[in-house]
Amino acid sequence: MTGWTVLFRPASGDERRRGLLAIEKLGLGWLLFTTLLIGVLWSRMNNPVGMLADRLQIVAGTLFLWGVYALYPCRLLLFVRVTAQMALLSYWYPDTYEFNRLFPNLDHLFAAWEQQCFGGQPSLWFSRLCPGAWFSESLNLGYFAYYPMIVVVMVFYFLYRFARYEEASFIVMCSFFIYYFVYIFVPVAGPQFYFQAIGTEAAEAGRFVELGTYFSRHTDMLPAPGDTEGVFYGLVRGAQEAGERPTAAFPSSHIGISGILLILAFSASRRLGWGLFPFFVLLCGATVYIQAHYLLDALAGLLSVVPVFLLSRWFYRRFFVSSSFSSNSQPIRLLEPI
Repeated sequence: MTGWTVLFRPASGDERRRGLLAIEKLGLGWLLFTTLLIGVLWSRMNNPVGMLADRLQIVAGTLFLWGVYALYPCRLLLFVRVTAQMALLSYWYPDTYEFNRLFPNLDHLFAAWEQQCFGGQPSLWFSRLCPGAWFSESLNLGYFAYYPMIVVVMVFYFLYRFARYEEASFIVMCSFFIYYFVYIFVPVAGPQFYFQAIGTEAAEAGRFVELGTYFSRHTDMLPAPGDTEGVFYGLVRGAQEAGERPTAAFPSSHIGISGILLILAFSASRRLGWGLFPFFVLLCGATVYIQAHYLLDALAGLLSVVPVFLLSRWFYRRFFVSSSFSSNSQPIRLLEPI
């Protein structure tokens, strides 16, 4: 019981937070930015009143958890507050679609660049070259491991690197918002949506039609390649059908965020880092294999890992470290184990 009691023991000293957490301030900052964007685009938005109502609920929920913690400050409630903000990513991700679908789609340009760089469409080639059930299941396992990787890294920091837990969670959340900012203003849907719209025959022939705001009304996807009887194939397809939107293709945040998670993992524990590394490799291949991304998206996601990590860490250390319960800890380093 000794290990568990620390979760409920009242916080004191550096562990006790009297104000909002850095990640809560970040979440409210993103909420304010998107609220202003709703105001600017009000006449073109599909449901601006509903979006504002959602934001009021998010503010109320954040303040409620802050109030509960104020009544009984302990580590477990800090974990709940951080986790609640990260859980909101499942709302903020499809929320980007409500904005970027108002702007002209750019897939015709990215597909054309893909054709020029590689002489065709790797997202169409990959599954045909590797049709085996074992290959399909392995890559779908890697793709499905994306959110479990976030959970594993965050829980590890909470349990074993608590002094850096707030910084680690902030880096992940800030990295997501950096990608989301790009997705709003660079509307690329990816092959699974674009090739469904223009037809795979046109894509293979190199005829890339400009679609304008077509995806503001259409969200149909290509049937996913691979073993349709596979367990992980079904899990990935189910997740896509539940929450996927024609948005967020360039750069691949799946690769970008999982790469940042690897940095955090290796910074905390070599064993944790190497344990997650195979899933990262599989995920990188899966983004193109399941036709969620162009190969250019995947490469851009890979190249963005270090810059986005460094920018998110700088933002935390510059503006939030002085008020953090981890203010006395050393900063998280790039690929340097603690």
